[in-house]
Amino acid sequence: MNLKSQYASITMSQNSFHSSSPLTLESGEILQEFDLAYTTYGQLNAEKSNVIWVIHALTGDANASEWWSGLIGEDKFYDPADHFIICANLLGSCYGSTQPFSENPETGEPYYYDFPQMTSRDLAAGLERLRVHLGLEHIHTLIGGSLGGQVALEWAYILGKSLQNAIILASTAKTSPWVIGFNETQRMAIESDCSWGECHELAGQKGLETARAIAMLTYRHPTDLDRKQADGTGKLDDFRASSYLRYQGQKLAKRFNALSYWTLSKTMDSHDLGRNRESVEAALQQIEARVLSIGVDKDLLFLPEEAQHISQFAKKGIYKEINSTAGHDAFLIEFEQLAYILKSFYLNSGD
Repeated sequence: MNLKSQYASITMSQNSFHSSSPLTLESGEILQEFDLAYTTYGQLNAEKSNVIWVIHALTGDANASEWWSGLIGEDKFYDPADHFIICANLLGSCYGSTQPFSENPETGEPYYYDFPQMTSRDLAAGLERLRVHLGLEHIHTLIGGSLGGQVALEWAYILGKSLQNAIILASTAKTSPWVIGFNETQRMAIESDCSWGECHELAGQKGLETARAIAMLTYRHPTDLDRKQADGTGKLDDFRASSYLRYQGQKLAKRFNALSYWTLSKTMDSHDLGRNRESVEAALQQIEARVLSIGVDKDLLFLPEEAQHISQFAKKGIYKEINSTAGHDAFLIEFEQLAYILKSFYLNSGD
């Protein structure tokens, strides 16, 4: 990492990129045009060698300094005074990019339930369009967790020697039946909402609340709930764990919609780096960048051995582990451990 320049100007910019060129998806469907909302922090250096590209998780957005505030920001590990940091809202998400409530140019009406199926490879292809548009020939670091890590792996494969470092947190090279099963139960919850199938932005909202509650049980670890949501003896009802899960469901439903959640959970299900590339292992070996795969010891969703598998077969792969009772969400919480791991990774590379 470069030493901070006292003359560096820290800037933040929120933008939108419109692609008028059709994007052919893995399903064979075609997205005739699309928009990507994106946020940048800091400035490019003269060599354009200081690009840090962040990819958000399932319900994230382009404002990486908000949901990753312990890692990105002034005097944080990724400081805009040193780096040009960019994060784009993924296709299918409801924070400014093309998604199910966007207008279908072929009909003049919102897509709603006709929004095309998308894979992590399709989302990476959308980000690649943005990279080319911005004229960024080289990305120093690509970093993402969970779904963001899946997209990052796909994009790392595409980028070849244009990418120097790929950091994959709590993620996989291929989605397991375990994860698909949890995602399916969440979609079943959305389907059970009597408003699902209607064409408005609140359709499936109550089902989404339940889906999020289910998801939270996979994002955390039993010891985390024991520590934070346990009740005293003698209680018969109104348990803290119950209130916590209901609150988390309501909180998400206020800022997200069920159709985007449905779309992106399907994207996660279909993730397979080895599809039409001989095998997952062969695809990992084709990634030119240094790959740091970070697992979480108590992750019940994307198991640490899946993260180990990535580093084992990437030709420049390294595995490190976060120790935390927070479970899967530890990559969004354990900033001190993460910063220590990242510092070691960069020092060993000579950056």
